[in-house]
Amino acid sequence: MRGGNMNDVSRRAMLGLLGVGAVGAVAASWPRLTGADIPGRGTDALNVAILGNAQDAASRTKLVQAFSAANPGIKVRIQAIQGADWGDFFAKILTMVAAGTSPDVVLVATEGAQLFADRLAEPLDGYVKRDRADLQDFFDDVHPSLVEAFMYQGSLFQLPLDFNSANMYLNTSAFAKAGLARPSDNWTHDDFYNSLTAMKRTSGKQFVPYYWTNRLFGGVVPWLYVNDTSFLKETRSTGGSWLWDSFYAKDPSRGMRSGGYQWLEPNAEDPKVAESFDFLRNLVAEGLGTSPAQGGGNELVAQFASGLIGTTPAGGYWVEGLNEAGMKEDAFDVQFFPKWRTQRHQFGTEGYAIMKTSTRKDEAWEWIKFCATKEAMELAMPKPTTTPARRSMVNEALYSGRGPAHWQVFYDTLDKFPTSGPIPAPPQQAAVESALIKNVLGAVTGSAANIRPAMSTLQRDLELALRRN
Repeated sequence: MRGGNMNDVSRRAMLGLLGVGAVGAVAASWPRLTGADIPGRGTDALNVAILGNAQDAASRTKLVQAFSAANPGIKVRIQAIQGADWGDFFAKILTMVAAGTSPDVVLVATEGAQLFADRLAEPLDGYVKRDRADLQDFFDDVHPSLVEAFMYQGSLFQLPLDFNSANMYLNTSAFAKAGLARPSDNWTHDDFYNSLTAMKRTSGKQFVPYYWTNRLFGGVVPWLYVNDTSFLKETRSTGGSWLWDSFYAKDPSRGMRSGGYQWLEPNAEDPKVAESFDFLRNLVAEGLGTSPAQGGGNELVAQFASGLIGTTPAGGYWVEGLNEAGMKEDAFDVQFFPKWRTQRHQFGTEGYAIMKTSTRKDEAWEWIKFCATKEAMELAMPKPTTTPARRSMVNEALYSGRGPAHWQVFYDTLDKFPTSGPIPAPPQQAAVESALIKNVLGAVTGSAANIRPAMSTLQRDLELALRRN
């Protein structure tokens, strides 16, 4: 659908949001809804939409000023759009597209990368090929796994700016109290289980050895990945050699790179999926892990910082939050996710996408290209609120005084485990995530006999979700 007419996309987006009952009214007033009859709409500045509030927009002031100094003819407006999560943000962008008020550029995370690539975004291939000399430094400094996450059907749609892997955060005091040293790099899921058991024996009743959330990132998916499976069948598109041969020809993982990930079929009835769910069910049943809370982990930061949690999966984005919550740098540490059949990690990344509707595509590309420079990324990420995509920026200076001691884990996740992959997020990501979340709780809080029926239900729900256009 990448080559489809954008007005058709906008029409479908609006009809989907309003419902079929409004078809007649929408059809009659389409020019007004899309803003097609408003001369000069969007011509005063390059509108860049981000998930966040006014404070988040203000934090990019230095970045915009630096861009303006380098590109005096391009005015930039940062448009902060508040949302409960990425899904809420993407829904609001779709509403704007349908109403004819689409931004020129949108900051898109992995969760929406294929939705945008399939329907809303402009491929970057031509720009990347033209400006190869300008971009060589970027690709030399960025792991190819992050780049591949933004490939779709052979084309590149975003340049990754930052990422977060599902690593394991450790409460060092709880480990020490249980007589445990920091786990080895190749610790296993059995080692993990034994560590939780030891911490439970030596901690108070309010202490939780393992806390996890019911969502795509850091929920059940990391356990599926290390068990060499996923709830969706993962394949790869052909193509992409134009990029890999140009920028990563000498990379050891060149041979495994592709035209992008594909998640076309459900895989919930794979026995290894049931095995992974049963492992989590046992943790919950034995009081070693929480019954998973739905949503993000903002409230979790304070609990972890207060010492009430032994382990939890999170990425580099947690470091600054723990520091602000008063947790000392030696009170926590990080380690790779435990090994099972593999030690493949899950990650999420984000970058700017150019909207097909934009009349300022060349200016939008200049913004994207500038934001990928080290100068711009240092302005955008002065603190460890995320993990920079540039390897050279993940260094002692970024984590000094904040921790963790083994901050190298964040980028080593990609370097040591190059098969690590993105959050499974096809264009139907919202429906897919809803299907997963709906079925997780029952699967991990019931009896062992309930696992396989729950996986059959999940399989059916995913089949329906993947049929949605």
